[in-house]
Amino acid sequence: MKEKIQSICDQLVNEFDQISPSRKEILEKIADYARNKILNGQTIKLIYVCTHNSRRSHFGQVWGKVASEYYDIPNVQTFSAGTEATAMHPNTVNALRAIGFEVQSDEKAPNPCYSVRFDDQKPPLLCYSKTIDNESNPTEAFAAIMTCSEAEENCPFVPGAELRISTTYEDPKAFDGTPEQDEKYIERSLQIARDNLYLFSLLKE
Repeated sequence: MKEKIQSICDQLVNEFDQISPSRKEILEKIADYARNKILNGQTIKLIYVCTHNSRRSHFGQVWGKVASEYYDIPNVQTFSAGTEATAMHPNTVNALRAIGFEVQSDEKAPNPCYSVRFDDQKPPLLCYSKTIDNESNPTEAFAAIMTCSEAEENCPFVPGAELRISTTYEDPKAFDGTPEQDEKYIERSLQIARDNLYLFSLLKE
């Protein structure tokens, strides 16, 4: 794992007291789902969902995988999706780079595919905006984690999901174009990272 990302994870695991009891309860339900998969020798598949699949859901996909690797939990696949496809927002990309991820894209398309690398020895994550039914996402035996309230309201049923659960976060989009923009994107990214690290820490117990 890249040194800066490893260091951030080492710091965040000492901050689990910043997670509210109500959110811990939600994360523990996801951990229970994942634990059952492990006991049955099955792959853990998590899809993080927000409306445009441009900010919070990408943070979820990336940090979910990082957290599973940090705790050496095998057979974990993470995905992201939206109720509509737009593009991974540049501020999301910038926040990941600032934290220590290697993010590359050769595409100039309106919806580019980004290669996000957290470990030089591991394959990168591929991040681009897509809907839940996109062919790159699983169609069954997965958990859908709703990361925004709009997706929570507009997508009450996710076909193929064995678990649908809400872990909504405030949208850093509210700070686009302000002096606080970069700080708030990093803050949201680290909050989602902390939650995912807590979730996967439960699987080591």
